[in-house]
Amino acid sequence: MNKSIAILCGGGPAPGINTVISTLAKTFIKDDYKVLGVHHGYKGILSDNPSIRIFDYQSADRIFSLGGSVLTMSRFKPKDSDFKADFFVKNNVKLLITIGGDDTASTAGRLTKYLSSQNLAVAHIHVPKTIDNDLPLPDRNPTFGFHTAKDEGVRIGNTVYEDARTSENWFVVSAMGRSAGHLAFGIASACHFPMMIIPEMFNKTKITFEKLTNMIISSIIKSKIRGIEYGVALVSEGVFHFMGEDEIINSGINFTYDDHGHPELGNVSKSHIFNYLLQLKLKELGLDIKTRPVEIGYELRCCKPIAFDLTLCTLLGIGVKKLYDNGVTSCIVSANSRGDITPLYLKDFEDENGKVQPRLVDIESDMAQLFINNLIYIREKDYESAKQYVDNPTDYDFKKILNWE
Repeated sequence: MNKSIAILCGGGPAPGINTVISTLAKTFIKDDYKVLGVHHGYKGILSDNPSIRIFDYQSADRIFSLGGSVLTMSRFKPKDSDFKADFFVKNNVKLLITIGGDDTASTAGRLTKYLSSQNLAVAHIHVPKTIDNDLPLPDRNPTFGFHTAKDEGVRIGNTVYEDARTSENWFVVSAMGRSAGHLAFGIASACHFPMMIIPEMFNKTKITFEKLTNMIISSIIKSKIRGIEYGVALVSEGVFHFMGEDEIINSGINFTYDDHGHPELGNVSKSHIFNYLLQLKLKELGLDIKTRPVEIGYELRCCKPIAFDLTLCTLLGIGVKKLYDNGVTSCIVSANSRGDITPLYLKDFEDENGKVQPRLVDIESDMAQLFINNLIYIREKDYESAKQYVDNPTDYDFKKILNWE
């Protein structure tokens, strides 16, 4: 029986997944491996009747530049009791390749240990994926899909900003980023938005809805002082993940709650929440300003990859073959800034509690500070001018809100 490799995808989509799959298939087919794509992630590979896609060169060649994933993805996380070896025995699988986040990688580690206990030698190599760019790769290298997602976000953001200028409105935009502000930072800085709010800014104070709202109003008022009646404020959804649950529950927003009593943030539009609370505060201040919510979310996940990610994902796919041929297993494939392929291991990322801490925007870097200082907001020199709009300009001083001075 021919040797085979199995590919599965966990988590959510990211631009470049098909590029990785295509590269893996074409590279291993050259060495006479059978290439099996498994639908539905771990749920599929551990089922009694897995749905499989068998790749030949032509089918692999058609997909490398497409968005989305030709392999249906799943967030299913199996327990050790769910493991079985049937698929691997039946198909003579010698290498399991997973595409996903750290949960997908750690699950593969548990699975291959189980297979070893069944006297099956199955190597494992993981290809890390996230548009959030929050995996702490060496040399601050980007995760695949991030640059494509940012590129699409900038396209949308520029259109929104043009609408703001054309209609003299303000837009409140929310961008994806579960716990880090890389995507929001990249979009806002590229689009020259007058206000950007990311969780990393709150390094000296806790995050509250009042502070978020006051920061946006700070930009609105400073713009009005300058004779500008429009703008865009972008807020990273990641602020929710650093916010106390009491703050969320007491916000006045009607959330749904899970079985443990936690608000289900995935069921709501973050931009609508920010915009609603902003409108309440503007009316309280007597400021007649139109604001509109725009959510930049799922639109970014299945874009066709741009050249940067096409190249990176191709390199990672070929890199998997290099590591496998060198006998390396139970690792994450990585490419440094010179394009050298190196294996990484989950233990390289985990803290003392076994958790992978997200890579955050370096808020103290020149890049971050220069962009932030170039935003439009109230400073001490603006207090007198701001008094025509608010009685207490100090409450809207951007750097005082953040406790930066």
